[in-house]
Order: sequence, then structure tokens, then C-alpha cells
Amino acid sequence: MKVGLVGAPNTGKSTFMKACTMADIEINNYPFTTIDANQGIGYVTVECPCRELGVSCDPNGKCIDGMRFVPVKMLDVAGLVPDAHEGRGLGNQFLDDLREADVLIHVLDISGRTDSEGEPTEGYDPYKNIEFLERELDFWYRDIFRREWSNLSSEIEMENKDFEQQLLSRFSGLKIDRDDIKKTLGRLDLDRDHPSKWNKEDINNFSTELRKITKPMVVAANKIDIPGAEEKLEDLKKKIDIDVIPCCAEAELALRKASEQKKVSYVAGDEDFKILDEESISERERKGLDFVRKILDNYGSTGVQETVNRAVFDLLDMIVVYPVENENSYTDKKGNVLPDAVLLENGSTTEDLAYEVHSDIGEDFIGAKDCRSGRRVGSDRVLENGDIVKILTSGQ
Repeated sequence: MKVGLVGAPNTGKSTFMKACTMADIEINNYPFTTIDANQGIGYVTVECPCRELGVSCDPNGKCIDGMRFVPVKMLDVAGLVPDAHEGRGLGNQFLDDLREADVLIHVLDISGRTDSEGEPTEGYDPYKNIEFLERELDFWYRDIFRREWSNLSSEIEMENKDFEQQLLSRFSGLKIDRDDIKKTLGRLDLDRDHPSKWNKEDINNFSTELRKITKPMVVAANKIDIPGAEEKLEDLKKKIDIDVIPCCAEAELALRKASEQKKVSYVAGDEDFKILDEESISERERKGLDFVRKILDNYGSTGVQETVNRAVFDLLDMIVVYPVENENSYTDKKGNVLPDAVLLENGSTTEDLAYEVHSDIGEDFIGAKDCRSGRRVGSDRVLENGDIVKILTSGQ
């Protein structure tokens, strides 16, 4: 699974990415700072069962004060400008990078001080960037489907081939699956048995709807700290039906850096922080932290962690499950407590978990145990968020 960061140049994408991953990413105040896609590991956060069970966990990641950090891959692609599908800016490179993403976070300068080209301005309507970004994504999908549609429809009709399977085989690079195609067709009145009869508008509607399903998006309304941004945020919420979260990536990055330096105690997504070493804080740093605290007071967080969580848990509908070897001590073979936290689609079964852990374990899977109840469950048992599961295999 991969989370893609998109948006016009100079909107704070690289700052958002660095705040999430603490990777060594170039950040500058000019368009196209990012040329090649930056990749790194970010995290979603969820309450760890360790507190509920009264145990101290040994995660293959992080668990801070009972908050489990589950790794996700993140991708910060080059800034997008209008007519990118025609090659403007870094157009084709941007769109090709996006093939890998399962969900998109649109980092938007909600202050209205950056235009669609990434240039400084005043009074710009951020909604325009929502419009042009979605338009570019639609053009990208349409072009992909139009190039193949004639041959595709001929194969389906003349050779009596399955519609979904043909789309999957030709467009696997877009990370679509059979359910995505069925869901798209379910929303549109189109004849799946005779795609050659689809006109240009039909193909456009199909590709746009499929894009919305396969590349769902949440908006990170960045730079909310700038005067006038809050008014533009409220105006934007009236115009779109996409989730919009007020953000200040610079504040999140400042807090994570201060936390790394042991100057403050802060857990990503927290509504406050605590200064640990008063003497180590310079006057300039103190003023900065006072400003950050005002943001936290106003919005409850910097918005960065909330945005990533919303993208993964709400848009992709994922859950976290904890596989263990010993159902009594919740440990692996080495005695590590609750070592792994696995992200799965909501509705996944114990068998799905077995294959996610390792293909060989999936092949040998015969059942599972719910570690909380101690009961044995079958392969079709649907998992719930926070489940702790022992996988049973034929070799045991």
C-alpha cells in the first residue's frame, strides 16, 4: 500500500512529506523543488492492545504511550500544473509516478498565496487547484483507456472474453481490481457486454468514475496558520464533497525535530506537547513553540497525522490486526510481545491474514485462534480492528 502526496508546486508537499517520514528531503520556497519522486516510510496511528492487556510490547516499529505506529509507504511526486497531461511542467513524469499510489493526499495552500503554477500571489482561490488537479487526473485516465478501447472492446465481443478480466490484464499498472470495475459499472448505466457501442462520453465517464474509486483523495488544507486561511477553508468546504483537514506541516515538522532532539515530549497527532529541557530552548525556539501551541489550541492538532490516518483508515477502509505465535503470552517465537501490526482491508479473513504474513503460511493455513477468547476460528472468520490472532498451519 502506498500513500501519494499530490498538489501544485510550492504548496508544502515536501514539508508535509518530511514531517511524516523525517526523511532527508530538499525543501525550498520555489516551484519544482521535487523533481524525482521522494519515497519514505510514514505511519498511521492506532491504539495498541498492550495497554488493554497490561503488557509491555516489543514492536517491529514504534509504540509510544500505548499508541502504535504502523508503517505505510509514502510517495511525494513532482508538483502538478495545469495541462500536465500534455507535458507541461513535469507532467508525464508526475502522472507515471502516481500509478503506484493507492490513495492520494492533496496538499493545498489554503491561504491563497500560491497559484496553480506554484508562484506567489494574493487572494487566489484554492478551489481552482482542486479543479485543475482532478481534471488532470481525469485526462490521464481517459488517455490510457482511449488508446486501448478499440482493441479491448473487440476482444471482449468477438472472443467472448470477460470484461473485468480484460481490463485487469491491460491496466494492471493502475492498481485496479475486479471490485473496483464492478463498483464503477454499478454507478453508471453502461452495457458491459458491448463496449464497442460506448461513445466518447461513456468512456470518459467510466474512466473518471474508476479514477475516483481507485485513487480516492483527501485534502490537506496546509498553511492554515497564515492570516485569512481559515476563511478560505470554510469557503472551500462549501464547494467540494472531499474530506478537508486543516494542516500546518511546518508546525508538525518543528515538533518532530524538537522531539528527536529531546527538547519536547510529543507524539504525532497529539493535541499538545511538553518542553523537557527549558534551558536548551532558545528564545527564538520558544517563540516558535508558542506559535505552534496556538495552532494546536485552535485545531486540536497540526492535522498532518490526522490526514494520513484519514486516508488509510477512512478512504481505504483498512484495519490493524496483530498476528502472534503464542496465544497466551501474545508473543512470537523469540518471545517478543505483539511484535507485528498488519494493515488489512476491512472485511479480510483469517486466511487473508495468513497470506499477508507470508505466502507459505497461507498455503499451509488450516485455521486460527482468537487470542482474546481462546477460541479456534475458521478460514472465513472476518477480522475486526485490533484483533490478536494465532495462525494455525498444517505443520503445527
